[in-house]
Amino acid sequence: MPNHLANATSPYLQQHADNPVDWFEWGDMAFAEAKKRNVPIFLSIGYSTCHWCHVMAHESFENEAIAAILNKHFVAIKVDREERPDIDRVYMTYVQATTGHGGWPMSVFLTPDLIPFFGGTYFPPKDSNGRAGFPTLLNRIADLWENDREKLRDSAEKTLEKIREVTGSPAANGDGFAMEPNEILDATFDQFASGFDARNGGFGGAPKFPRPASLEFLSSELTRHGSESGKGHQAQSMLVKTLDAISAGGINDQLAGGVHRYAVDAIWHVPHFEKMLYDQAQLVPLYLDAYRMSGDEHHATMARQILDYVLDDMTHERGGFFSAEDADSALPEDPTKHGEGAFYTWSHVEIAQLLSDEENRVFSECMGIVKGGNVDPSSDPHHEFTGLNIPFRASPPESDEDKATLKSAIAKLLVIREKRPRPHLDDKILTAWNGLMIAAFARAAVVLNEPRYLSAAQKAATFLRDELFNSESNNLRRSWRDGRASIDGFADDYAFLIHGLIDLYQADFDTDWLDWAQRLQTRQIALFHDAEDGGFFSTKGDDASVLLRMKEDSDNAEPAASSISAQNLQQLSAMLQHEEWREMASSTISAFSHTLENSPTALPLLAVALSRSIKNPPSVIIVTDNMHSPLVAAARQHSPSGTTIVRVPTNPDERVFFAKHSSLIHDLPAKEQAFLCRENTCSPPVSTTDELIALLKN
Repeated sequence: MPNHLANATSPYLQQHADNPVDWFEWGDMAFAEAKKRNVPIFLSIGYSTCHWCHVMAHESFENEAIAAILNKHFVAIKVDREERPDIDRVYMTYVQATTGHGGWPMSVFLTPDLIPFFGGTYFPPKDSNGRAGFPTLLNRIADLWENDREKLRDSAEKTLEKIREVTGSPAANGDGFAMEPNEILDATFDQFASGFDARNGGFGGAPKFPRPASLEFLSSELTRHGSESGKGHQAQSMLVKTLDAISAGGINDQLAGGVHRYAVDAIWHVPHFEKMLYDQAQLVPLYLDAYRMSGDEHHATMARQILDYVLDDMTHERGGFFSAEDADSALPEDPTKHGEGAFYTWSHVEIAQLLSDEENRVFSECMGIVKGGNVDPSSDPHHEFTGLNIPFRASPPESDEDKATLKSAIAKLLVIREKRPRPHLDDKILTAWNGLMIAAFARAAVVLNEPRYLSAAQKAATFLRDELFNSESNNLRRSWRDGRASIDGFADDYAFLIHGLIDLYQADFDTDWLDWAQRLQTRQIALFHDAEDGGFFSTKGDDASVLLRMKEDSDNAEPAASSISAQNLQQLSAMLQHEEWREMASSTISAFSHTLENSPTALPLLAVALSRSIKNPPSVIIVTDNMHSPLVAAARQHSPSGTTIVRVPTNPDERVFFAKHSSLIHDLPAKEQAFLCRENTCSPPVSTTDELIALLKN
């Protein structure tokens, strides 16, 4: 019999719809059931491509005996963290505060009033080495609830109150900067530099996460200091070394493109094989920046490979981008069994059988393929990859002939790989992650002069506007799957989509995107902005089931909404001469002064916004009817980081959007020329590329 998840839109919830556990979705039905039965809630939070979520599901949630304990003593609720980051954030804060760590699957026990009283992550199905297994834990908690309920409730209330005090304290909101902005940026840079792995790239040891936010900060520091300075050179070195290490490592799918979630080792070789859309979206602009900096074609190639992977494997026919591909898949030799990386790994015997002798030689030399497998046993404690090879860029092909041979070998192996059982695809379309991906495609269209990337960005934006946006209320929805949009958008949905639309406008100069961006910005402010202390709450605050209204204060795998919002406000205020939004950007940065000063590397993208607030990058306004005007090309090539570009038609009658939003732009003379504008003040016009480049350099 299916449980209450049968009609859920989330692929993760659908994976559990036939469990013997009587799962409920998060909502009034589950809460009412817990209160009626007067039993605690077991809350399980994860996502569909989470390896250890699969493990706990197979071991415990598909186990009839364990399910019987859960059903008898608890109301079980299953939540997809990607659809409901608000719920995940509240209970992750509790688990981290009470255990010192967090992760998924997250397992939390709540009172019927949704107050947590015990939590953790993965629990094994049996007692082992002094650690209680999941059935033992369930029975102990059921017994405590039955015999010592008030003590549990009292302890839970006190813990929640402490968390509420910490997350809502003035120190967390900030009360202005005690340090000078450049001091904060220097401290942030120094902390990243001290943790940099000079041998392997990246920061710290194993496991290694790309963490694009930290790399974007380094790119910004290169702009702040200049490549000729000591710190500028150091920033460039750290950035390029890390990007090169990622592209060369096993964390990068060397056959078909796309970057895996993280590497379990320090050398980027053995990945955790899931592929997340937000990683692809955030890495592409970094490779494009590196390509603009160095002219190294390898960086452009890496950006193309990621984008082409997304187009091939993670794009809906109507243009929206899917969320993730799983790490696990069925074993080619036994489809009834699953293994991590089964789709991506190879034995040397299989490769030798599939390729010609020359192809095998070149592929093995270039991709580090060896007899007995190339995985260090210390990186493989569960022996999942014993005897297998994970391709990585061990050495470049030595000649043009070897290049052609390598290309032929990869093509043959891809044909075989595509016949293997593919990893599970999480095919929900999330507004926030699509916003990041739109920005990546739009930037690539400009830097690589690739029309199909612009088309991909336009098509995705059109899909979101058609399916996840209410044009009457200006409200966004967060998630779409199989024709159904669900869940009101959160602050990051607005922030990331606005970010994408700003970049898309600067790629095709269609003011419809800019108009939509400013409408969304106005709505985001109304729903999420903290007018008292600055910054943006993650949630609207109208859902009583979400116990804490929080502000995300770290740029982790995904950026914090306030970090991206500060940058959006800076750019929109520059493009539309919107002084109030410029001030709001500054107050958003100040709201996190405590974090910026005391935990410098926690908010690298907000530090980028802080850096831009010092130099106040201009907006380049170009009056022209020619999309490919040399003035446009010069502005794109020579503008410093954070600069926005606005194209204005020469005919005043065609400036409808600007007439509505910017009298300064609307009144510009009707001849081809360019201006640099800051805070409602523009430079004298220039009409040649040399003059514009000189302005930008100064």
